[in-house]
Amino acid sequence: MISSESEELSFMRVYGQRAQVPDSIIIDGGSGYCKFGRSKNDSPSGRSATFLEFGNIESPIYARLQQFFVTIFNRMQVKPSMQPIVVSLPLCHFSDTESAKASRRLLKTAILNVLFDMNVPAVCAVNQAVLALYAARQTSGIVVNIGFQVITIVPILNGKVMRQVGVEVIGFGAFKLTGFLKEKMQENNTTFQSLYTVRTLKENLYYVALDYEAELSRDTKASMEIMGEGWFTLSNERFQTGEILFQPRLAGMRAMGLQQAVALCMDHCDAAELTGDGSWFKTVVLAGGSACLPGLAERLEKELQNYLPSSSICNGVKVIPPPCGVDTAWHGGKLISNLSTFPGSWCITRKQFRRKSRLMW
Repeated sequence: MISSESEELSFMRVYGQRAQVPDSIIIDGGSGYCKFGRSKNDSPSGRSATFLEFGNIESPIYARLQQFFVTIFNRMQVKPSMQPIVVSLPLCHFSDTESAKASRRLLKTAILNVLFDMNVPAVCAVNQAVLALYAARQTSGIVVNIGFQVITIVPILNGKVMRQVGVEVIGFGAFKLTGFLKEKMQENNTTFQSLYTVRTLKENLYYVALDYEAELSRDTKASMEIMGEGWFTLSNERFQTGEILFQPRLAGMRAMGLQQAVALCMDHCDAAELTGDGSWFKTVVLAGGSACLPGLAERLEKELQNYLPSSSICNGVKVIPPPCGVDTAWHGGKLISNLSTFPGSWCITRKQFRRKSRLMW
C-alpha cells in the first residue's frame, strides 16, 4: 500500500521555488499532430505531423524518429546541443503485461537514442497523460485522453501511471467524431469541399448537451461562414456528434460509453486500495482536441454521479476541462521545464543513458 502522505511532487511547493532556468525545448508528439516550442514561450511555436507520419510503414523506427526530430529542430532553427528537451511519451501499449512493458521500453529507448545521437545534452521523457495531469496542477487523478484513434482512461498516482490498476481503452476517437459529423452533413444534403471544413465546424459549433433528450426539443440552429465555401447552418448535429461519446450505439458502434469506462476505472482504483484516503482518483482531467467540446466536462461529471456504484466513490468527483485546450500536454512539459529543480532529477543525460542497459517507464 502506498501512503497518501508519502513524498510526492507538490506543485504548490515547487512552484514557490521557481527560479530563472535555462531555456528548454518542449515536444509533445500528440496522436493527431505534434506541438513544439520553447519553454519560455506562452504557447507552442509550431505544429507538425507525428513521427508515425515520417517515412513509411517499412521504415525503421530509428529512421522515422530521426527525420521527425531533425524536422522540428530545423523548423525551430535551434541546435539540438544547446538546450535540454522535454518530450512526451505517446499513449500506447496500455497493459501491464511483460510484452507491453517491453514495447514501451523499446520506444523510449529509440527516442533517447535518436536525441542523444543528435547531441542533446539532457532529455526529460514523460508519459503524455502525466503531462496533461501536471498542466492541471495535479499529480494524482485520472486523465481521459480523446486521441485521434482511441480514447484512453489513465489512472495516475503521484505522477506514475497505475497500469496494474488498469488503463481503460475505448476503440474510437476524434477521427470517428469527425466521420460521424460528415455522415450527418451528407444525410442533410450539406455540401463541403474537405474534411477540413467538417473539422472547422466541429471545433466552432459543436457542444455536448447536459440533457440529450431535452436538447432534441430545443431550437439549436447556428451558422458559421468558412472562407471559400460560404455559410453553413447546422442544428441537432451540433450536439449529436458529441453524444456518441456517451452513446456509441448512435453511430452504430458496440463500445463502452465514456461514463462507463471512467466509472470502471474509478471502481478498479477504489478496489486497489493504494492509499489510505481513497480520493486520489476523484479528479478527472480531460485532454485532447475533441475533449475541448463545450459541455463535455459538465456532462461527464453528471453521468458519473448517476453511474458510479456507490456514494463513497462518487462523493467529491470533479471533472476538469483541458486546462490549456489542445496544447494541454505541451503546457505540462513547459511547467516541468520551468521548475527550479529542472533539469536535475527530471532528466537523463547522454552519459547516464549509455550506462544503463535497461530502461523502464
